[in-house]
Amino acid sequence: MKLTADIWVSAYLTRLRLQNIPAFVVSRGDATAGAVLVKLNTLDGMARCFQRSFDLSTGERQWMVLTEGPEPDIDASISKQRSFDPDLWVIEVEDKQGRHLLNEPGLE
Repeated sequence: MKLTADIWVSAYLTRLRLQNIPAFVVSRGDATAGAVLVKLNTLDGMARCFQRSFDLSTGERQWMVLTEGPEPDIDASISKQRSFDPDLWVIEVEDKQGRHLLNEPGLE
């Protein structure tokens, strides 16, 4: 069963909060079917943006790096994505250690 976007985002933010990893919703997308981008800000001027992709070889959904580099470049990339998809959710995670928990079971 596939979770709605708003329930997934709520669960993800709770999981991060329980690990004391700051995160917040930058852009709220469609509650039921909006895609989600996760921006990881490592607070050193660099960032990565993740998107969920479908692996055709395994049939699994997994988180892949969409883009990475200087934070202003990542923000520009996300803005461009939002111009194509107004239903897009954007979550920003701030962690110097680079933790995002997207590889944890249950977040596929």
